[in-house]
Amino acid sequence: MDLISLYYFSELAKDLHMTRTANRLFISQQTLSNHIQRLEDYYGTKLFYRKPSLSLTTAGEFVLSFARVVNKEQVNLKDILSDIAHQERGVLRFGASNLRLNMCLPAILPQFSARYPHVDIRITDAVTKQLEPLVLNDSLDFAITLNGEDHPRLVSHQLMDDQVYLCVADTLLQSYYGVEAQILKEKAIRGAEVKDFARLPFCVFNNRAGRQINQCFEAANITPRAYITSTYTRIGTIACFQRLAACFISQMSLVSQGDKIPADLNIFPLHYKGQPLTQRLSLIRMKDRYLSHYSKFFLDQLFQYFSGVESIHMERMV
Repeated sequence: MDLISLYYFSELAKDLHMTRTANRLFISQQTLSNHIQRLEDYYGTKLFYRKPSLSLTTAGEFVLSFARVVNKEQVNLKDILSDIAHQERGVLRFGASNLRLNMCLPAILPQFSARYPHVDIRITDAVTKQLEPLVLNDSLDFAITLNGEDHPRLVSHQLMDDQVYLCVADTLLQSYYGVEAQILKEKAIRGAEVKDFARLPFCVFNNRAGRQINQCFEAANITPRAYITSTYTRIGTIACFQRLAACFISQMSLVSQGDKIPADLNIFPLHYKGQPLTQRLSLIRMKDRYLSHYSKFFLDQLFQYFSGVESIHMERMV
């Protein structure tokens, strides 16, 4: 048995597809097959069923658990030795949603790359439900997740409470509420309740954030008038900025828009049961993952960035 065979085995176990794994690893199928055969000869048992499709045998499941430990400790050892030798080189694998990557990376990469020019940063753009398994199977070192569940194998660092805002163009608000609009705005600037805006058309989201916002409507016993329904919050933001519907937009998303936010857009902090509705953004990593010097520096830059974003107040009344 050698480490490279064990690594190729664990990668094949992710895809369960010989061609796809070989292409992803930039090796031939024959090379990959030879490494798997070498492991099976070493352990004296089949690790994969070949038919009707590739799948792990019971023995393969146990070897996979062992392989994950060995691969993780191999990465840890490389980082430790790099720190000892002050080489300050290595690989950092980081994942987040497209929005959060586009916001935080331009702010932290220049300083990070100036300090650690020999660290290879590998980025994965994915949503929370995809990122958590990637950290757990050691495909990612760190990931930013939204309202994630606690897991016994993960360490979770809270980055910020991302305030959710009810955003509505003043012209749209006036068209649905007329003379009542001013009184409604003066109340909502201190905390908006969805029951006060039930006449408006809304952008509705079929995602984790949308399910959280839907609690506000359920608590008020209201079914929102859906102008558009989507899993992509960016679509809702566009419709809102074009004054077509009201939308729920997070603070981080609003900060990223900057001067693109229309001048006539009311931005009210959304409340749920009398309290600000926020989305918890967390950074997750494996508990037993060694943190190299460059990993700690990267995390410090992230924490500073999100602390700055959290301190910005976006609420306003037109």
